[in-house]
Amino acid sequence: MTGASVTDGVEAAVAQAFRDEWGQVVATLIRVTGDWDLAEECAQDAFALALRRWTGDGIPRRPGAWLTTVARNRAVDRLRREAVGAAKLREVAAMSYEPETVAEEDGGVPDDRLRLIFTCCHPSLALEARVALTLRTLAGLTTAEIARAFLVGEQTMSKRLLRAKTKIRHAGIPYRVPPAHLLPERVPAVLAVLYLLFGEGYSATAGAGLLRRDLGAEAIRLARVLVRLMPDEPEAAGLLALMLLHDARSATRLDAAGDLVTLEEQDRARWDTAMIAEGEELLVRALRRGRPGPYQVQAAIAACHATATDAAGTDWGQIAALYGQLARFTPSAVVELNRAVAVGMAAGPAAGLELVEALRESGALAGYHLLPATRADLLRRLGRAAEAGTAYREALELAATDVERRYLARRLAEVAGS
Repeated sequence: MTGASVTDGVEAAVAQAFRDEWGQVVATLIRVTGDWDLAEECAQDAFALALRRWTGDGIPRRPGAWLTTVARNRAVDRLRREAVGAAKLREVAAMSYEPETVAEEDGGVPDDRLRLIFTCCHPSLALEARVALTLRTLAGLTTAEIARAFLVGEQTMSKRLLRAKTKIRHAGIPYRVPPAHLLPERVPAVLAVLYLLFGEGYSATAGAGLLRRDLGAEAIRLARVLVRLMPDEPEAAGLLALMLLHDARSATRLDAAGDLVTLEEQDRARWDTAMIAEGEELLVRALRRGRPGPYQVQAAIAACHATATDAAGTDWGQIAALYGQLARFTPSAVVELNRAVAVGMAAGPAAGLELVEALRESGALAGYHLLPATRADLLRRLGRAAEAGTAYREALELAATDVERRYLARRLAEVAGS
């Protein structure tokens, strides 16, 4: 094997380890050191060292254990240099990587990552800060990626993260899953964290690729744990159903060349029918509890798509009505944009365009590439090629992933040649 191929193999292995292990390494270090910044810095050092060491020593059999050991040693060194108390140093040095005994106070959940989510979602933190902090520490998303997910500037998001970490430290917020009677007040933020984590995996906010399957899989895994922890919470089941119904279609969202395949063009025979059935069952069970919420409504929308035998058989009228209901739970311009798409499919592109133009004039989605992209598609369907081309160019300038840019460029070429 050549030196170049060895380097490529190590870089790929470290990248995979980052996707698989970052959240666990950071969460474990936070549990034993109580220092969020130290945990992130030592984890970063461990991954940087892996790039150098694995090239000569080979990729370890258990990359996660190797990375956690290195990160632990870095933490010990840092604590020693900073003359932190001997008790804390002994606690870090004694850290174990084997499955731990689950304390009763942690609700029987043997997972540092879930403890991390609940810690980040303490009610004393602002909702957006809870979500952003978890995405940063658990999923390893950059500040820029999180800022794009929230449609705010990177500097603004950086300040939010700093304030959240400072508050956790000064308030002495415990690192644990709260007792059962305190769970309900944390649920909305925890669900929001998992949904954004899945969303970043399902449609990355930036980069060469559209999908980050590792993030989606981690969100689904944690959602399953949460449903087991809270079997009577319909919104937890609704969120898991929503994730499964979306993920069931993920294998068909890109073609062999890595280009975007729209929903209407996807090969439905390749959708994961077992995952769809599980999602439907979860949704039905959740709805039977008679406490509907935004995740259950979104899961119902996803079920309309997942159960249609073909694109023409999609019940767009029902989807438009469901988006109207969703707007009552979570009023937002993005929800209204999705409703406009559904209305455009159910009642014709002119009806959808009227709603999109109102959103455009409001300025609520300025800088959001899907607004001009949706407008362009409706104009294209109305035969207004020149206007559609202008809108596609606007969307192309705003799109953050290569996959989406290639799709928009193809659409632009189509209307330019018509």
